[in-house]
Amino acid sequence: QVQLVESGGGLVQPGGSLRLSCAASGSIFSRYTMGWYRQALGKQRELVATITTGGRTNYVDSVKGRFTISRDNAKNTVYLQMNSLKPDDTGVYYCNAVLTAYTAWGQGTQVTVSS
Repeated sequence: QVQLVESGGGLVQPGGSLRLSCAASGSIFSRYTMGWYRQALGKQRELVATITTGGRTNYVDSVKGRFTISRDNAKNTVYLQMNSLKPDDTGVYYCNAVLTAYTAWGQGTQVTVSS
């Protein structure tokens, strides 16, 4: 099993940047496909980005060119660099780890984009 703890959320103005971090513990981090999801108030949780064990990345269309997911296996951490933030990016951002049929979630970190 793996435990996930997100950090880095906060309040930022439109056009600003944030970097989210997700620290993993309890298992072999490098074996997991990692992802970031978000959930806006009153909406379903949606996939934002994923990164495989080999470093292949995937993004939802709405964040392509603005967000970058990366991982540091030596630090057991996955990151989400978010640039050119928009009010529609507001929500709780969750870290996710997947290994075959096993899935783990973090507790989430709030991101608010507002002037």
